[in-house]
Amino acid sequence: MCGIAGFSNFNGNYTEDPSSRYAILQNMNHCQKHRGPDEDDVLLTRFCGLAHVRLSILDPSNGHQPMTRQLENHCAAIVYNGEIYNMPALRSALEKKGIAFETTSDTEVILMGYLRYGIDYVKQLNGIFAFCIWDESLKKLYLFRDRMGVKPLFYTLFHGTLIFSSELKGILAYPGFQAQVDREGLCEIFGLGPAKTYGKGVFKDVCELLPGHFLEFCGSNLTILPYWTLESRP
Repeated sequence: MCGIAGFSNFNGNYTEDPSSRYAILQNMNHCQKHRGPDEDDVLLTRFCGLAHVRLSILDPSNGHQPMTRQLENHCAAIVYNGEIYNMPALRSALEKKGIAFETTSDTEVILMGYLRYGIDYVKQLNGIFAFCIWDESLKKLYLFRDRMGVKPLFYTLFHGTLIFSSELKGILAYPGFQAQVDREGLCEIFGLGPAKTYGKGVFKDVCELLPGHFLEFCGSNLTILPYWTLESRP
């Protein structure tokens, strides 16, 4: 089990001392430390910050995150939580396309697949996952969640800043954001709990990315689209 978190902002609020933003990421990691006690790290760019805590199972020495890679002139970074069942086949297919790998981790397979094929590469992933890709070249942030929603991924848009985390407490660690329970949240707690509605985060303005969906954030534009839908057949 691992945990991811981070934020992205394009409105110029990131001109303050970078140390304050590092502290935010470290606090978001600290809140989820139980999800990955073996390793943690952060990545900070002008428009984005990524955080990751990790339980080292596969490739403990080389699967370090956040992970950054470049293919030709295309550069991107990833934080990832999950397991890809068809990883050997995906890796082999990418190697046949001339992709060279530095680790044996599925994290790198996802990232290099994205750099080679774009966001549609998620359709080739067979597994359980929640991950964020920051595309430094395109200046876009993407969130992806597996088809069944096994791995959690919450997000909110707060004063122009997209904040995301594997757990609600990671979002609550962002300065200024306060937990508020509205009518829908109360319904989730008292009407449905311990179950909850897909996409609801209990707290006001906090959502859970729907299974089989991805989120794109760029500037002030936030778009959520499905990459997979369940089909019923006779």
